[in-house]
Amino acid sequence: MADTKRVAVTTLGCKVNQYDSEAMLARFRRAGYEVVPFDDPADVYIVNTCTVTGRGAAKSRQLIRNAVRRSPLSVVAVAGCYTQTDPDEVVSIPGVSLIIGNQDRDRVVDLCEQAAGAPEPIRAVNNIWQAREFEEMPVDTFMGHTRAVVKIQEGCNIFCTFCIIPFARGKPRSRRPESVVEECRRLAADGFREVVLTGIHLGSYGKDYKNEFTLAEVVETIAHIDGIDRIRLSSLEPKHVSEHLMHLLESNPKVCRHLHLSLQSGSQTVLERMKRAYTAQEYREVVQELRRRIPDIGLTTDVIVGFPGETEAEHQESMAFIREMGFGRLHVFPFSPRKGTPAATMPNQITKAVKERRTHEMIALGRELTLSFARRFQGQTLTVLTEEEADTEAGWLEGYTDNYIRVRLQGGDELKNCIIPVRITEIEEDVCHGEMAGQPEGPRRRIDRPTFLPLTAVQPGTGQPVILAKDLELAVAMPTGEDEPEE
Repeated sequence: MADTKRVAVTTLGCKVNQYDSEAMLARFRRAGYEVVPFDDPADVYIVNTCTVTGRGAAKSRQLIRNAVRRSPLSVVAVAGCYTQTDPDEVVSIPGVSLIIGNQDRDRVVDLCEQAAGAPEPIRAVNNIWQAREFEEMPVDTFMGHTRAVVKIQEGCNIFCTFCIIPFARGKPRSRRPESVVEECRRLAADGFREVVLTGIHLGSYGKDYKNEFTLAEVVETIAHIDGIDRIRLSSLEPKHVSEHLMHLLESNPKVCRHLHLSLQSGSQTVLERMKRAYTAQEYREVVQELRRRIPDIGLTTDVIVGFPGETEAEHQESMAFIREMGFGRLHVFPFSPRKGTPAATMPNQITKAVKERRTHEMIALGRELTLSFARRFQGQTLTVLTEEEADTEAGWLEGYTDNYIRVRLQGGDELKNCIIPVRITEIEEDVCHGEMAGQPEGPRRRIDRPTFLPLTAVQPGTGQPVILAKDLELAVAMPTGEDEPEE
């Protein structure tokens, strides 16, 4: 019997890319491949690229070359946003066997096997602007994780001046709610207790269907799935925090009291140059209402420092705004020009030294805000979903509260994937420490696949069921027992 073929993947970039990588691996597993770490010998190496910044593209090229050097006789397949926007650059890298963009990834196994004997690299990059429907690439599992990312939306048409992503992902396309719910049910049956709903422009979910369904409605439907204990949302813009969604955050215990609310700058004039779809005041009003209704909500955000033309006064304005918002965590990025975007050729580009100084100042502010938010909960009891062993020898587990505070507590492998009441005892910069303050709700053991019933949502304010789909037939093949990227 021939040796089992091996496949390895490395992923750059966002949660959507993490999902896409897992979806491609699912196809290899079904074809009989063994999934191995990227540093191990493999027959196929997949580099799932990012191109949101110039640095992302450079890192992608570096990983591609590393894979070729490590195993020149293996298939090196390059997928993702960099291949979609710059296919000629990618295919010119010596040793690349296959390039595939952000469509037709359901064919990835066949394409890799064709590439194994091909004299020239195979190009499978299509015109992303012609894509009109969400590409169904369901995921079976997330290896090594206790929470699962569920991709429900693709594409963006906002065209911020710093962003290449509309050209990499195409127009907005939403996944049908019955498909989303079916995948969440399957993940729950496999023991995943938390799902993170993600997309390229998550707040536009359902708009390409003329609001036949909305983000809040699909969240409410998922909340009725037995075994799903937490639903978390990835990045949203303030205008997409609807009244229905705010009500769910306020009242439904399964909906995590946490939003990653995209900002990019706290300076109104910088936001205008970025062509963001909100003003600083609109952002402030949404945050004020969220804090009024959900005082313990955790808010995280992204910030770009050193955008072209950013004056010292604008930088200080952004710092002051961010301090006012009281974020629980900042992700800080120095501006990195991306070829093909208006911002890359704007006048008054900021020097590297100034960007580095401002980045350090913003990171320091972020650490201060993280500590300040966590200190509010010292001595209080919060629930933690344990996700990983932080130190097996010392017997530490780590996880997150529903409002996104990272917590470490004493416990062994038997407490992994448990929801545990934890009293916060000690606050540190990167992680809080706590002690069990009640009985853990044990890990969900693997159970038989559920029977799929008609899907229903609950009408807001009435509690009456609303049928989303009747007599649902599975749109994707169910896995047959196979065993099983952050902000």
